[in-house]
Amino acid sequence: MRQDRLQELEHGLIALVGQQQVLTGSEQTKPYTTGIRVGRGAACAVVMPRTLLQLWETLELCVRFDKIIIIQAANTGLTGGSTPDGDDYERDVVVVNTLNLNKIILLKGGAQVVAFAGSSLYQLEEQLSPLGRGPHSVIGSSCIGASVVGGICNNSGGNLVNRGPAYTEYSLFAQLNREGKLELVNHLGIELGTHPEEILTTLQKSNFNTEELADCERLASDHDYQKRVRNITSPIPARFNADKRRLREASGCAGKLAVFAVRLDTFPKPKTEKVFYLGTNKPEQLTELRKQILTGFQHLPDMGEYLHRSYFDGADLYCKDAFLAIKYFGTGFIPKLFGIKRNVDRIVSQWPTSLFQDHFSDRTLHCISQMAPDHLPARMRTFRDQYEHHMIILASDQSIKETQELLEEIWHEDNDHAYFECSESEGKAALLHRYVAGNAPARYQILNQDNSGELLPLDIALPRNCETWHEILPENILSQMAETFQMAHFLCMVFHWDFVVKKGVDADELKHQILDLLDQCGAKYPAEHNVGHLYKAETDLSNFYKKIDPTNSFNPGIGKTSKLKNYQ
Repeated sequence: MRQDRLQELEHGLIALVGQQQVLTGSEQTKPYTTGIRVGRGAACAVVMPRTLLQLWETLELCVRFDKIIIIQAANTGLTGGSTPDGDDYERDVVVVNTLNLNKIILLKGGAQVVAFAGSSLYQLEEQLSPLGRGPHSVIGSSCIGASVVGGICNNSGGNLVNRGPAYTEYSLFAQLNREGKLELVNHLGIELGTHPEEILTTLQKSNFNTEELADCERLASDHDYQKRVRNITSPIPARFNADKRRLREASGCAGKLAVFAVRLDTFPKPKTEKVFYLGTNKPEQLTELRKQILTGFQHLPDMGEYLHRSYFDGADLYCKDAFLAIKYFGTGFIPKLFGIKRNVDRIVSQWPTSLFQDHFSDRTLHCISQMAPDHLPARMRTFRDQYEHHMIILASDQSIKETQELLEEIWHEDNDHAYFECSESEGKAALLHRYVAGNAPARYQILNQDNSGELLPLDIALPRNCETWHEILPENILSQMAETFQMAHFLCMVFHWDFVVKKGVDADELKHQILDLLDQCGAKYPAEHNVGHLYKAETDLSNFYKKIDPTNSFNPGIGKTSKLKNYQ
């Protein structure tokens, strides 16, 4: 009987979207049911609608058959939140991939945009660039195809100090009410019609005035973030995923709603930019510098990124291929490269011999990159040898002079610290080095599997008043690590601690010990990668999930919540 129902569902989906847009079977669905870093499970079908109306009709059919629905775009998340997690769901799972729905509509001359569910951050940057504007946030995964809507749903943070996490109160979404009825909610602030077919068709065709839109009281970005991050005496972190201030409908929903589109602010691009590269052996000097910037600057710099020497070395050795690919081919090439990697690994996995099957593409790219000439500027190399702690400040327009004056005043060169103003080529290299660094821990673990244990990634937001960020982990914990990688969006106090534990060490037990220490100092986690299936959702966040998805039919189990219908 169950198999008959599955076949009936499959036939219904094919009738809606076409044979080519419905995948079944484990081999076909594997790229969509396996996360980029974690997450793996089973799905009875993967559906790829080509219009907003098809997306709505797909949802209607899945609801009629009482299936779990997981909405997915680029599947670039690091915590497994856009794939099934295990095989212990009590209902069949349907993954609905939205990458075909990638339209971006410019509003008010580009001052705002409407981004469809599958549109990418890279695509948004490219479309805004000729207008001299940029997106709401910049995150490390934008160059591998991360979606705009995914950033909103996950409250993704990024590294722009003065804009905060991705946030909007304007969205178009579907949700199931308590009676199990699917409803379409239009909160885009745009008159599109009254019933779903009319609303979705009108938006798909952009049949509305994009220049004359009525002003609403809703926010299309986090207007308060700059004031919030400047409050350096607060014991509450500047931004974190469970912050109930920024949990509203699509924002922070983590797939508990089916989001069709969001409306967002854009921002003018700076006229001039300058990169400053700092090194020190006294981390407390960075703490003092942060205080001076956040409390004393009239215009905040765009970025203030911290790298420990370990992350510098990791990016240098294990991310050289990504650095060179972006430098010579641009970020637009990276999604293609990732696609090639996936296809190569899939083909190699089917070879009759096991030789080279394990992460073949990563090993090959790493080996090839090591034959290339040195890719980092000489002054960065010198600072790497002299200083343990590094900071990259990107200033623009009015903040350039403020940064120059402060560094001249308090950052005089001596044996403990120094800085230099980057040339254009040095600045590009410094930012790119930081940009690709995030992949270093995973690549390290891949290439050192025989001598190391599991990867233990932590995404944490420390309190704004924290001054002992470099002293939180004691030696008895650090001694259990084969390698440590530490970096941060430093002005925001958002840290990425990525550890590879020693062979034989229980990574889960060690993680609990670390989280206990973080709880004691008032930290929040995750900071910007969302809970996925790695973190337990805080009470405010789990209550939000139950409110917007009362039947637990969209992405159940997220944040280690119940996978059962109605949360029973």
